[in-house]
Amino acid sequence: MEINIKIVKQIDTSIVYQSLSHQESGGVCVFIGSVRNLTNKQIVNKLFFEAYESMAVLEMEKIVKVAFEKWDLQKVIMHHAVGEKKIGEPVVLVGASSAHRESCFQACRFLIDTLKENVPIWKKEFFENNEVWVTPHP
Repeated sequence: MEINIKIVKQIDTSIVYQSLSHQESGGVCVFIGSVRNLTNKQIVNKLFFEAYESMAVLEMEKIVKVAFEKWDLQKVIMHHAVGEKKIGEPVVLVGASSAHRESCFQACRFLIDTLKENVPIWKKEFFENNEVWVTPHP
């Protein structure tokens, strides 16, 4: 069981395969979320992410622990960026490796969905004429 959990300033997508490859893994599944240019037909100029970092990491660790309990995984990666992010920039990276593809597919979906639901990371969208916190900000 190997994990790589971080809150970072920049997502480095080049580390994915190295971080997840394992001699017992026949499958590697990855999800990378990035900043899109439209939300509800409004042009997005940028995003801003803020996190309660120590609590975010603890919640990420809990999610990863559950994933290892539910699926036969070798490695998991979970990184989320904070700060200002431009269109096209990656903001979240999750991935899992396992002996078989079904386990890593299911685990990857669980990782991103549960991270978005439970981890104290807040997103603010900046439009041409306004800005809005997408997730409730404390």
